[in-house]
Amino acid sequence: MSSPASDRVVEPAPLLALLPSRVDAAAIDDEVLALFDAFRDPLLRYVCTFGMPMGEAEDLVQDVFVALFRHLRKGGARTNLRGWLFRVAHNMALKRRARQQREHHRLRGSADAASFVVDPAEDPEAQLTRRERRQRVAAVLDALPERDRHCVRLRGRGLRYREIATVLGISLGSVAKSLTRALARLQRATGK
Repeated sequence: MSSPASDRVVEPAPLLALLPSRVDAAAIDDEVLALFDAFRDPLLRYVCTFGMPMGEAEDLVQDVFVALFRHLRKGGARTNLRGWLFRVAHNMALKRRARQQREHHRLRGSADAASFVVDPAEDPEAQLTRRERRQRVAAVLDALPERDRHCVRLRGRGLRYREIATVLGISLGSVAKSLTRALARLQRATGK
């Protein structure tokens, strides 16, 4: 005579474990693709500010999203993924730039040239005035301390002070001081 407990069919544990992971993997794929669509261009523009060519910048941004995929697959935190993406991109760009400096290869990206494209509809005087202003702003940005420069560029990408602090690993007060100092210099340079 068999007991009721021995008549029950028990699912093998390994098969049950596979089902949720497949569902989670598909959800993670969709989430990473949605984040890629939303943040690829802003990350690409930010990475180009490190002076790397467009092709390298695109590769780095792809590496950032591969890192995000791995992070989420391992069950990593999902809080402030926007800040996480910029932080990882920032760190990867710094490492790549340091490696390039060690190799003495200073490459300029097409983003630098693209910022000086002239609008054919403007008259020559307006073009000259705009070009001179851009050059003054670029010179001021280049003369800023690296932290201030990164704060300005991240703020220009729409990150909030708290997100900038997280990306750069500095205090909120340091972000505020850096931006205040940098914006004052930029205003003096542009006469506004």
